[in-house]
Amino acid sequence: MIKTYFYRDEEKKILHDIDLGRIEDYLSSPDDLLWVDLFHCDDLELNYIGKVFDFHPLAIEDCLQLSPRAKVDKYDKYYFFVFHALHYDEESEDEEITTSELDVFLGKNYIVTIHKRPLAAVGKIVKQCLSQSRLMDRGPDYLLYSIVDAIVDDYFPIAERLGERIDDLEDEIYINPAEEVTDEILALKRTILLLRKVVLPQRRIFASVGGRYSFDVSPDNQPFYMDLADHMERIADTTDTYRDLVNNVLDSFFSLTSNRTNEVIRVLTIISTIMLPLTFITGLFGMNVPLPLEGTIEFKYMFWVIVAATALLSWSMLRFFRKNKWI
Repeated sequence: MIKTYFYRDEEKKILHDIDLGRIEDYLSSPDDLLWVDLFHCDDLELNYIGKVFDFHPLAIEDCLQLSPRAKVDKYDKYYFFVFHALHYDEESEDEEITTSELDVFLGKNYIVTIHKRPLAAVGKIVKQCLSQSRLMDRGPDYLLYSIVDAIVDDYFPIAERLGERIDDLEDEIYINPAEEVTDEILALKRTILLLRKVVLPQRRIFASVGGRYSFDVSPDNQPFYMDLADHMERIADTTDTYRDLVNNVLDSFFSLTSNRTNEVIRVLTIISTIMLPLTFITGLFGMNVPLPLEGTIEFKYMFWVIVAATALLSWSMLRFFRKNKWI
């Protein structure tokens, strides 16, 4: 599906669903701005847009294939971007975070966005553009900023929820160190890793090196891109912090599990150590052969003698263990 939005600077008015057959008329004035949005599009629609704007075949090929990393490519008359929006579903049985690719062509007075499925961030900007012209009267670079900023804003609730889950895990490992806790920790590690893989490449796109960006940005709009870069820095720093916290939680969980295992083994070892001589004594006197002292001690008292001896031996061993602080 192809949606078009055209801002005419003279009339301060926004038109939509225009005829792309008159593309030269719409792009004749540098003060006007054309936004073409494609979603749920097939190969025919994508190739049609490529012919209308004379996009490079390699850029169209990138739109047809999923790109795992954000990037920016410079062509003669336009820039080609790849961004990723995030969708978070904590109850998902597969991946908690999934990505949706957003491909953007940025020209002097036009912008083309391409995505496989509708994006909430793009829909938000479309509603704002239809209700007011301020997003389209500052140039295509400001419109690009608005779209990407809306995408980045959706990262913050995800990061906050991940932080809450980490806090809950830090308490849970001391209360209920079950196997489910390990699964939750590993799921969080995968989610944070995917979040970092999305954020870090996009952060590099909007990083200013020596006051210059990797694409053309008007001086009036540079403060907005500085703010956008700051947001991405915050998300990147947060994901790094969360990664370290999850690793610490996992280490603490393994330490607690190891300590509990050692405690159980220690108790079982003490029991086995105490039972070993008792088993020897009862086995010795249980042999069906003549034993020493049977002729001097009445046979009816032999049972109580053995019980007293084993009890005294057990008490002596327990006292020895306590004295050495083994229990």
